[in-house]
Amino acid sequence: MQIAINGRTGDSGILKYFKQVTSLLKKHGIHILVSKDFGNYLKDISENALEGIKVYDGRDDLRNAKFMISMGGDGTLLETVTHIGSLMTPILGINTGRLGFLASTPKENIENAIDMLLNSQYSIENRSLLHLESESEIFGNQRFALNEIAITKKDTSSMIVVHTYIDGEYLNSYWSDGLIVATPTGSTGYSLSCGGPVVMPESKNFIITPISPHNLNVRPLVVSDNSVISFEIEGRAKNFLVSLDSRSFTVDDSIEMAVRRESFHCNLIKLEGINFLNTLRQKLNWGLDLRN
Repeated sequence: MQIAINGRTGDSGILKYFKQVTSLLKKHGIHILVSKDFGNYLKDISENALEGIKVYDGRDDLRNAKFMISMGGDGTLLETVTHIGSLMTPILGINTGRLGFLASTPKENIENAIDMLLNSQYSIENRSLLHLESESEIFGNQRFALNEIAITKKDTSSMIVVHTYIDGEYLNSYWSDGLIVATPTGSTGYSLSCGGPVVMPESKNFIITPISPHNLNVRPLVVSDNSVISFEIEGRAKNFLVSLDSRSFTVDDSIEMAVRRESFHCNLIKLEGINFLNTLRQKLNWGLDLRN
């Protein structure tokens, strides 16, 4: 069996957790692959970190991997999704970062998590992805996002206008700092910080959330994920920023874009005893009474 690992670079503290994970996998005869960038970082801080471990450098190297382990925070897991793409290899997120909505396995629980993984004590959650359509070459063949697609202003303090259509029907012209289209998974990310609703992961929806809208009566909108959402952008500046999760490109006002559900999805591993409602209460402190 092959298991691949991608991890957060720039945090030397991750080395001990990486060694713990790989030691447990090696005891079970698992063949381990590590992403090129993460592997190079580990070798910089420890010469023998990759002893007996191969490095993968592209999606083709991952075709035989049964699982992918993401070590870091939610940002690392979002990066890991781009490594897998249409392979849809199930991902176990080990949280060595901060919040950890997606990377929901605590680093203190690594031994138990690996044991549950290898003993099939888990379920798979299918998380929908967004796909960006455009005649522009932005994002190459990585035109998908697990959390959100965001259109934001870039070079000026002035607002931009995002003319928005659903299945070709005019919805609204958002005078704002930008616009987010989020998946249910992304409802607890950027969209939430802009006033968007929390949506259950299995919901078949997109959330359209304006960023600091000029008209205060404009509110987030939940639509079917069978919808195609298209945009035209204008503003005093001619350059704008388009982001897919943590990846971004600068575009000009001639660009036309549309968003739909991606043809493939992301598979997240949910270990027994971990569920979304518990995560909500823990991460957002719902029901916490600071008076007591």
